[in-house]
Amino acid sequence: MYNGIHHVSLEVKKLKKARAFYEKVVGFQVSPDRPDFDFDGIWYQIGNTQLHLIVNEGLDEGKKPPLNSRARHFAVRVDSIDDILARLEKAGYCYLNKPTSKTGWHQVFVQDPDGNIIEFNA
Repeated sequence: MYNGIHHVSLEVKKLKKARAFYEKVVGFQVSPDRPDFDFDGIWYQIGNTQLHLIVNEGLDEGKKPPLNSRARHFAVRVDSIDDILARLEKAGYCYLNKPTSKTGWHQVFVQDPDGNIIEFNA
């Protein structure tokens, strides 16, 4: 009945900042599949799933919530957790590192510029 998750959609306030994070820091590839909507945003292809960033000018730019592995997030399986850690460190991003997680895999949690949480695991 289900074939997998097609996309995850996140709200962002400033697309330029978000793109710098998703493209330059974590290395996601832009998808050409985004229709010509009447709102700003960008799509990324991550394996068989897409990430849709949608600009919401009304998004509160207040204080980011604390980085917490139990907070709302989405997870991306990676080939090398060391590569992700190196990218985050080079860009100066704080992250939550759980190399011996009870899940049985190494987990790393980080927030994008708008406070959305992403888990990388291997």
